[in-house]
Amino acid sequence: MNSESELDDVLTRPRPVLVDFIRTVQGPLVILGAGGKMGPTLAVLARRAAEAANHPSRIVAVSRFSDGRAKESLQRQGVETCEADLLERESFKRLPDATNVIYLVGLKFGTAQNPSLTWAINTLVPSYAVERYPNARTVALSTGNVYPVVPVKSGGANEGHPLTPLGEYANAAVARERVFEHCARKHNTTLALIRLNYAVELRYGVLVDIARRVWAEETIDLGNGCFNCIWQGDANEMVLRSLSLPSGPWNLTAPGIVGVRQVAEQFGQIFSRKPQFVNRESDTALLNNPARICERLSPPPTSLQNMIDWIAHWVRSGGRSLEKPTHFEVRDGAY
Repeated sequence: MNSESELDDVLTRPRPVLVDFIRTVQGPLVILGAGGKMGPTLAVLARRAAEAANHPSRIVAVSRFSDGRAKESLQRQGVETCEADLLERESFKRLPDATNVIYLVGLKFGTAQNPSLTWAINTLVPSYAVERYPNARTVALSTGNVYPVVPVKSGGANEGHPLTPLGEYANAAVARERVFEHCARKHNTTLALIRLNYAVELRYGVLVDIARRVWAEETIDLGNGCFNCIWQGDANEMVLRSLSLPSGPWNLTAPGIVGVRQVAEQFGQIFSRKPQFVNRESDTALLNNPARICERLSPPPTSLQNMIDWIAHWVRSGGRSLEKPTHFEVRDGAY
């Protein structure tokens, strides 16, 4: 992949399993919070899958669309758009009816500077969404940050692990889940909560952060020495197919635990540069175990090695970064 248009084409190219599944999704499919990092490619992936299936499902992307270019790009690709500030309860009245909803609204970075906004977005908006769509099958994106750090040898937290995380953001994410669960029980709404760790493409993600630090010969903190990740195209597909899942929490990532040191050394070999490390690996890390969702939907197809090779080529070729670091080294929850 040598351009953003090639990258976006790969991220939004539906596999046959999604094309088959989309036939079961009655439209319109409403995607709330579609203007973020994952939303645009998820919306276009759904649109392309519907077209490949010859399925007349409308895909409606809802966001403030502070970047007008994202809105125009979605419209060019057949996705309907609806501008709305979802923090305003009244804005939900203008949204189209739907029997299937993908919820991507959330705030993480900047929490330390404005925690009240994080709590407002992560707790008020879920109640508005379920109130507007009480009868819709709903998939709500959550985060693996709801878990505390766990021993690396454990293989990662499973869905039954106690939610006792550190930091304002992670606790607001737990609150988001609890508000969703309360409202879903009240309205008998089917709700799958997707605890994602962490989506990666060529312009952002943990692997990109590590690659760019190796390339720039900057130090890499090993304190949080392991992580999970998943190719964003795979994550988008599995989020859409999660409309088939029963209510409850579901961990989403690629199987396996990735070592920061090992990945950095691989990038170092590709770039002919020696990684610079500080601190030592801890015995614990923020990790989740995706065995349940992989059993239901099959494991994501994109390998770690493919992601490393693609990102290395992108970084070495001067490909654009979104300049949104993941802060993968953070262990105290302060984002």
